[in-house]
Amino acid sequence: MSTTKYSDRDIPSISLANFDQRIDDITTQLVDAAENVGFFSIVDHGIARTDVDKVFESSASFFSLPDDVKSLVPFSPTENVGWEKNAQIRPSTGACDRKESYQLQFNSGMETRWLPETTVPGFRSTVTTFMCQAQAVSEKLMVCFARGLGFPDNFFVAAHDVSKEDSQTVARLLHYFAAPEASDGQIYHRAGAHTDWDFITLLFQKAGQSGLEICPGREATSTFGQGDVWTRVEPAAESNAIICNIGDLLMSWSDDRFKSTLHRVKAPCEPGDFYGERYSIAFFNQPRKSAEIQGPMRKYPLVTGAEFTRKAMEKNFKAVLQAKENLAVAVA
Repeated sequence: MSTTKYSDRDIPSISLANFDQRIDDITTQLVDAAENVGFFSIVDHGIARTDVDKVFESSASFFSLPDDVKSLVPFSPTENVGWEKNAQIRPSTGACDRKESYQLQFNSGMETRWLPETTVPGFRSTVTTFMCQAQAVSEKLMVCFARGLGFPDNFFVAAHDVSKEDSQTVARLLHYFAAPEASDGQIYHRAGAHTDWDFITLLFQKAGQSGLEICPGREATSTFGQGDVWTRVEPAAESNAIICNIGDLLMSWSDDRFKSTLHRVKAPCEPGDFYGERYSIAFFNQPRKSAEIQGPMRKYPLVTGAEFTRKAMEKNFKAVLQAKENLAVAVA
């Protein structure tokens, strides 16, 4: 029996239709969602559902390849691109997520992380086209957040310019493995509770493949979600909504005005949970390495995008080590 507490919170849904004419209204809605929830969905964003489905098909084709083929494009920690499997350990669980992922970027560091065209025909063109579409949507949100914080309209767009060589923005194709419905005493963690350390994340889901749960930033009471009240975010069959969440970077850049949101992909453990394979696509807007990061009130010292990312990774690494130690003590 699950001990998780749930609440049916309303998740703001924001239309980007007629963006240029409605930018003031859209900005008001986005700022309110960022301040009070940290999570929202956007509709009428301009990416056709058929385009999203085409990327999911390419993603499934890639992940269906034998591991020895996928390992030809291994994950590079220095470049933050490539394929990994059962490698990401969450501080909230002390265990690896039961998933594989393929991380892609716009910069030249990707050149050694593409498989030959004959392996999955059309994969590179399909994914890169989609990445450009996601970037275009992201830039609309960036303009609104810049206005909301009193920065020039192009402030965040320039800081996340993917045409520059020091771009760090990442598209992550994700494949969560099916979990056995008969309990074997193990917990099949899909993605333990965490916040993202980027500016804002755009998440694309497939209908029927549930598991995403959130705990809004102003309501979270613990670092890793233990004891918190969660809300299920179900992907609807008829919806083409993109789920968005505020990351640690935007929280810092807003002097903590906007709240980074705790979320997870639940470990299936009870009737009604989704135990099958789950595919999703996360588009992480990460700053250029040379971007200068400091909020309008200068609450935190100025850092570059490279420094912010490095500190976030170091913090996560230390938390993982502590989680492993705690787990070892508990087992002993």
